[in-house]
Amino acid sequence: MSKQPTTEQFLATIEKFKEKAGVDLSTAEDLSLAVMNLVSLEEHFFFTGVKTKKDEYFDTSREIRDVRKELLAKLMPNHEGETWCISKHLLATTMRLIEVGNKLHSEKKEKEAKDMFEKAYKVYSIFWALKLKLISGSKIKNVAAGSTILEDLVSKLADCCDE
Repeated sequence: MSKQPTTEQFLATIEKFKEKAGVDLSTAEDLSLAVMNLVSLEEHFFFTGVKTKKDEYFDTSREIRDVRKELLAKLMPNHEGETWCISKHLLATTMRLIEVGNKLHSEKKEKEAKDMFEKAYKVYSIFWALKLKLISGSKIKNVAAGSTILEDLVSKLADCCDE
């Protein structure tokens, strides 16, 4: 069993990635949030279609899905195996956990809300590690256990204020 990389090793890998790819990661972060919202919209149009029995909601859901697929392809252009679906589900899970956290927070359940927000960030960190090929889909389970390293990584990478 291989040893988990240290935070310093992750950050060194990121620096190499940034130099090689010249990627604006704040733009990718914004794009990942857009994909999260599109997944959520797909779900809402599906449920509205079922509840109202109006097919046009399913048609709209399909149109939104097409846009989501196009944008996810920009985020994950070189995916392998199941990493496309894994990425989609990681982002969808992040969005749902944020929404649950927001609801709990509005109900003044701060401790429960904070727990949901922390879980959302851990899942989002795993998405970034997968996107940047710091882990493979098959190693997500092992890395998730040591996700504080990934949280540190996301804090340094996805700084939307660094323009």
